[in-house]
Amino acid sequence: MAIKPLPNEKDLLLEIAKGDGIAFAELFRAYHGPLIKYIYTLLESVEICEEIVQDVFLKVWENRATLPKLDRFTSYLFILTRNYAISAIRQMVKDKKHSQLYAEEVLNLNEGEETFNVDQEYQNILIKAIAELPPSQQRVLQLRQQGLKSREIAGEMGISIESVKKYQQWATKSVSKFLKLHTAITISVILSMN
Repeated sequence: MAIKPLPNEKDLLLEIAKGDGIAFAELFRAYHGPLIKYIYTLLESVEICEEIVQDVFLKVWENRATLPKLDRFTSYLFILTRNYAISAIRQMVKDKKHSQLYAEEVLNLNEGEETFNVDQEYQNILIKAIAELPPSQQRVLQLRQQGLKSREIAGEMGISIESVKKYQQWATKSVSKFLKLHTAITISVILSMN
């Protein structure tokens, strides 16, 4: 991945290190597109690409104090992006294995077994859906389940309230999609057993 550094990159990094959100937004706009293109070549999922870029820039913001010390910011950005992409690929492989094992378990239920617990199956699917979420979205859901409000979650995670709301929105959408798909499969398996 070759990203051409911005001519004013050093100045932007100095401003970002001081907490300048406008400089951060300029940096984000400049590198967002090239990072999406790079990640898409690896994962071919726009949704996952967007999540990875969000996580990368969240990390950049969290480590903003160290940015002026970097010799080449684009190399740092590339390494961060590569690491997040590798983690996403590992998680996808792990989830695929779990899904296959789950499908095998469901399909191998004895025909005479009448104790199939739908509620427990639903809980298991819900746990799997949450496990597929990026760590930041999982953390928002976890803190929300503990009864924390958006402001408290933002403070706990060191992010803005808007980011908390966005993470929760993405998490809800992803979990709903996962549940619709997997509960439909489970119900069809149960019906086919009767």
